Amino acid sequence: MPVFLIERTFAEELVVSPEDAANVKRINEESGVQWLISFLSADKKKTYCLYEASNADAIREAAERAGLPADVIIEVGELAPTGVAGEVQKERLTLQ
Repeated sequence: MPVFLIERTFAEELVVSPEDAANVKRINEESGVQWLISFLSADKKKTYCLYEASNADAIREAAERAGLPADVIIEVGELAPTGVAGEVQKERLTLQ
């Protein structure tokens, strides 16, 4: 399945409650997208997230339903020391 990088910009510092996270997870499941990992900027106003989805439209739909920005959505692959591998190795992105 394709992997996408999503850049989200928030007007204020991001604070996520357990209820907010559960709601986003439910919407993602209903929209057929799978969150892999997120990075939060030092000022806590931007996130950079990796998602698996069939296409960028599925990510846009889930973001809209969840009330989240999705400023930039880019399909990505992995750049390995031996060259472009073409896909992200999910095993390395699994949170323990």
